[in-house]
Amino acid sequence: MAAALDCSAAQLAQLLGPNTTDASAAAALICGQFSAVSSKFSDATFAIDTTYLLFSAYLVFSMQLGFAMLCAGSVRAKNTMNIMLTNVLDAAAGGLFYYLFGFAFAFGSPSNGFIGRHFFGLDDIPSKDFDYSLFLYQWAFAIAAAGITSGSIAERTQFVAYLIYSSFLTGFVYPVVSHWFWSVDGWAAAAKSDGNLLFGSGVIDFAGSGVVHMVGGVAGLWGALIEGPRIGRFGSSGRTVALRGHSASLVVLGTFMLWFGWYGFNPGSFTKILSAYNSGGYYGQWSAVGRTAVTTTLAGCTAALTTLFGKRILSGHWNVTDVCNGLLGGFAAITSGCSVVEPWAAIVCGFVAAVVLISCNALAERARFDDPLEAAQLHGGCGAWGIIFTALFATEKYVNEVYPNKPGRPYGLFMGGGGKLLAAHLIQILVIFGWVSATMGPLFFVLHKLKLLRISPEDEMAGMDLTRHGGFAYVYDDEDESQKRNFQLRKIEPNATTPPTN
Repeated sequence: MAAALDCSAAQLAQLLGPNTTDASAAAALICGQFSAVSSKFSDATFAIDTTYLLFSAYLVFSMQLGFAMLCAGSVRAKNTMNIMLTNVLDAAAGGLFYYLFGFAFAFGSPSNGFIGRHFFGLDDIPSKDFDYSLFLYQWAFAIAAAGITSGSIAERTQFVAYLIYSSFLTGFVYPVVSHWFWSVDGWAAAAKSDGNLLFGSGVIDFAGSGVVHMVGGVAGLWGALIEGPRIGRFGSSGRTVALRGHSASLVVLGTFMLWFGWYGFNPGSFTKILSAYNSGGYYGQWSAVGRTAVTTTLAGCTAALTTLFGKRILSGHWNVTDVCNGLLGGFAAITSGCSVVEPWAAIVCGFVAAVVLISCNALAERARFDDPLEAAQLHGGCGAWGIIFTALFATEKYVNEVYPNKPGRPYGLFMGGGGKLLAAHLIQILVIFGWVSATMGPLFFVLHKLKLLRISPEDEMAGMDLTRHGGFAYVYDDEDESQKRNFQLRKIEPNATTPPTN
């Protein structure tokens, strides 16, 4: 930059006239003004991009409120306080452990392809490549993965187990996966700095159908499998009993909050917005951000409507909870390819995501698998479909726009790009399932053997709000207080009886 300015100053001096001294002074003044203007533009670019990233982080963090409301509405009233508290803990414990270890494991560059090794406790941050705003954004992603898992094991899990699994997931398990696919050093990253890409393409998991949703879904799968179903969920004769949540209003509120936050999740994954139009004839990053928001919207809307009519045919009811889960399944699926597919392809993504969710739920019921929020099916199943969808429908134009400087990069199989991207994405599904199973599965098993995972049958029947948190989330009348007193009395004098309350 300085050399270019010096050269311009010399040329200006020649153009300004024979008086060398005056011409040089005038040229230096003019070039100095250009340098000052250039510096101002650089400062403005950094400020705009940082503001955009922070705003996206706030949107993604607002999804925690969405998870909390969705979880609360999907469980029975007697466990409302418990599930709300676990959602707060996911954010709090996740914040501390992602600060200490997670961000370093995920993005601590330079490192090897498996795990990062710098920035523990945000040491040496900010650097030339990383700032505090990126940490905040990635932390919001990490606690989203933990929130997914908490839904799968709701209504029967000990409080200490939440603390242990949430800290381990956000501090180690999730960061390693995000390093593989999002770090410039990751062995399967599409933006790998050395250009040595897996099958020449790397894995295009733009906002985390695999990195976030599959990780949370597979972790929840193992937790729910090892714990077993809730009492009364499946009868001894094989009959299935629906233990429905207590508030459809909270489910809808949580769904809309998640929908709102997804606009930080997907478009925000560009991490910057002030980019020049490129020379390839496309509309650059400004348009790509808007297109990503559109594909996200279309996939969710299509999945919601498909689930609405699909469940109406299967069950004979218009069920708002099913529609909300279908909507979220469409969002989970489009998250991988939201930036590299056409809007019409997002409709295909949402339609198939709804079919995948309905099918996974039917399979789970047949296998007597109990997940109160359908989190493993929704995030794990639809997340895996989203990874495959991207490998089928990613367009050459948008892949080169979002991942530039790699001519001839493979793209979607159905769009004429060959099967290399699909091969890379199938490997992603396998390694995520294997890694999370090898880490979270043993953790839940050890907690189970140590009797730290599941609460007692008595506590489960009474409800964790009463037995573990001192009272119900809702107080309707004096009968609740009477039940609380009776429970406390039985703990002190097991054989004691109290007269009924009038």
